[in-house]
Amino acid sequence: SPHDSWLVIRGIETLHLRVKEHSRSALIVAKFLHSHPAVKKVYYPGLTTHTNHDIAARQQSKFGGIVSFTLKEDTEQAAKDVVCNTVLFKLAESLGGVKSLLCHPATMTHKSIPAEKRQSAGVSDSLIRLSVGLEDVDDLLQDLGKALAKVSVSNKIQEAVS
Repeated sequence: SPHDSWLVIRGIETLHLRVKEHSRSALIVAKFLHSHPAVKKVYYPGLTTHTNHDIAARQQSKFGGIVSFTLKEDTEQAAKDVVCNTVLFKLAESLGGVKSLLCHPATMTHKSIPAEKRQSAGVSDSLIRLSVGLEDVDDLLQDLGKALAKVSVSNKIQEAVS
């Protein structure tokens, strides 16, 4: 429609600025997650530790705003403890907008796939996918830190009981 076309044209005018900010913030978030004690693995091609970092660096100038990670406690409950305890990151299947979103693929986008097939494809029970938006990156880090603290506290309680 004419209105949709106008929205696309309007959005394209600032796309380069938004992609630049999404990428900058996503790299900061990925580094934060990489160093967090509750996180097992971070998937973001902007990290030099990523398997395909060299290829991505040759092929693109920015690495985008999508970051995925798994938790050391590889359970659905641990992932739910994170995704249900963020304030700025909203739980949604849509990715790539100006607002920060997160998704738990095992119970959302990949729920219909049998668990064995999901896991063999790398979609573990604790995999969380982030779409880093345009909010202040320090606020995003604080939001994730508080949510990840729920998992860390849960781990300590389980260790004490065992």
